[in-house]
Amino acid sequence: MPTFTAPDGTRLAYRIQGSGEPLVCVPGGPADSAYLGDLGGLSVHRRLIALDLRGTGRSAVPEDTTSYRCDRLVEDVEALREHLGLARIDLLAHSAGANLAARYVARYPDRVRRLALITPGTRAVGVEITGESRRELARLRKGEPWYPEAYTALEAITEGIGTGSDRDAISPFFHGRWDAAARRHQAAARPDNEEAVALFAAEGAFDPEATRAALAIWQNPVLLLAGEFDLNSPPRSVAEFAGLLPHATLVVQPGAGHYPWLDDADRFVATTAEFLT
Repeated sequence: MPTFTAPDGTRLAYRIQGSGEPLVCVPGGPADSAYLGDLGGLSVHRRLIALDLRGTGRSAVPEDTTSYRCDRLVEDVEALREHLGLARIDLLAHSAGANLAARYVARYPDRVRRLALITPGTRAVGVEITGESRRELARLRKGEPWYPEAYTALEAITEGIGTGSDRDAISPFFHGRWDAAARRHQAAARPDNEEAVALFAAEGAFDPEATRAALAIWQNPVLLLAGEFDLNSPPRSVAEFAGLLPHATLVVQPGAGHYPWLDDADRFVATTAEFLT
């Protein structure tokens, strides 16, 4: 597994799959990028370069753990770009990784050619997701056999009294189909560095006003892909994010949750590959 050195000396790893033009991929979590797989077969169209964020996967734990903060991770992405010898990159980011991608574009607008944000987190741009909006979306799944237990757990979480078992119980809401493949993937996507997760959004990690201002004048194409049933990144919130960008394309993938390449790989790959071409 190839590695490079971040500006602070931390050794970072990345995975390569496929062939063709490189596509730098930033996972959510922060979690090991392995859960991205080959993004449903996107590796047929592009050479995927998936970064293991510091302290996850095969990347080293930094000496200074405050460097887990989202704004500080920007320099890791920039170091990867330099390591790859690319003047500009096409960048794909999933979930919380979209916050990092947004901050990267705000700081280095000339280094990104195309930006694909997949079921993106929205904290970096100050788009709030309310508990009621999540409950409203969840109620679309009321015909599912797992729904009663999952909805009860969701209510506990939105009321601030949720437990670890409640967080496990709402897992079906993040998938278009709650089958064996989804259960395996949910386990693989779970972050294993609690400190990295806790510090990712620490005070100072986000500057929504500045980030929104920078994105408002960025003239490059952006794809924002939402899942119809995604409780983490509801389509309405992703649409609000898209409205901040002059050249954004919003796609809501029918029947998909938070991992659209798992729910309908063909549709996801067709949409994303067309945008990146």
